[in-house]
Amino acid sequence: MWTVLPELRQPENSRHRASGPPRVLWTSAVAFAAALQCLACNQGASQPGGAKAEKPAASVKEVTLAPVTELVMEQAIDISGTLDADEQVTLGAKVAGRLASISVDLASPVQRDQVIAQLEARDYELRIEQATAALAQSRAQLGLPPDGPDSELDIEGTAVVRQALATFKEAQANQVRARGLAREGLMSGMDLDAAEAAAVRAETAVQSAREEVRIREAAVRQRRSELRMARQQLADTLVRSPLDGVVQVRRANVGQYLAAGAPIVDVVRIDPLRLRVAIPELEAASVRAGQPVRVTLQGDSAAYPGTVARLAPALDPQSRTLLVESDIKNPGHLRPGSLVSAQIVVSSRPVPTVPATAVVRFAGIAKVITVEDGKAKEKQVTTGKTSGDRIEIVSGVAVGESVVAKPGSLQQGQPVRVVEGG
Repeated sequence: MWTVLPELRQPENSRHRASGPPRVLWTSAVAFAAALQCLACNQGASQPGGAKAEKPAASVKEVTLAPVTELVMEQAIDISGTLDADEQVTLGAKVAGRLASISVDLASPVQRDQVIAQLEARDYELRIEQATAALAQSRAQLGLPPDGPDSELDIEGTAVVRQALATFKEAQANQVRARGLAREGLMSGMDLDAAEAAAVRAETAVQSAREEVRIREAAVRQRRSELRMARQQLADTLVRSPLDGVVQVRRANVGQYLAAGAPIVDVVRIDPLRLRVAIPELEAASVRAGQPVRVTLQGDSAAYPGTVARLAPALDPQSRTLLVESDIKNPGHLRPGSLVSAQIVVSSRPVPTVPATAVVRFAGIAKVITVEDGKAKEKQVTTGKTSGDRIEIVSGVAVGESVVAKPGSLQQGQPVRVVEGG
């Protein structure tokens, strides 16, 4: 409190001389001294006996503990790759002709053996008729009916051979008679030589007849092959899909004349898709067929599973990478050509883990807090991979210990009280 001092009375002439600033300074000094006296009184009242106040004790914080438990963690290779179609084929007609119809367009689903296009078939139908007539002619030369199997042919029973055999038998008979007459002196040597030569010619004619029949038989087989080829060409006017898939590109239109092999449509099989990745040489040694693979796409939170299906037998000498392929099941919306991120799980092992919330990081140092004798104790740890809401502890704490699940601002040495749940 402030103390008001009565004004000192001075002689009248002195008041006139001292009415300037000296009076103001003296009054301010008196007021300041009074203020200090009051402040000292207040401090004495708040601290009995003049002793200083003690520092308040630290508050006890309630915490929840989480055990350090083992969790199987995966060691995976993270790499980018491309999804390709499992198979892709450009379909064209095996024969030339004008395109009569096409039943598919871009993005049309197709099934194996489905007819997707047809050429005009009249020319090939006429070729079949021509080949059929040629075959019938060749069979007739052998004495066979127009239709029937070729295996029924009896060479000795053909007209050509039978005629030659009859001539040969006649020549043999003449030869025998000529020899008898010559022995009796009834035939000159000239006539005997003629009969001998006729028998030889007849025997040769039989052999020639048999060869002629074999030639005609070969001609029948040729004509039958030509008939089968004509029928195959007629069948080839129908263009069929060799696989289940989707039309990627349509390349021809109705009425267009196509040469043999000209492209009509491109068909791709998109289920499963084929993941292709190039694994660096240092990591390629740990990749094996059958290992799990997970694929993710940008903007898609889902992971698409697969397995390592094929590995290249050698490294690429230019990039020093190993080409690895995996089959990925397509749920329907994945597209070939997509750039994806892939994880190849090369191994898995149990490791100590704690909740991710239990790890405190500051200035690049990771710590967890344990409880000893009712007080918080910091322990520096080395962390590894993260799986869900748990993080691997490489060193610092072991399985069986417990750490504070959510340390927050908990400090070293601060009193704590463990509670359940939380």
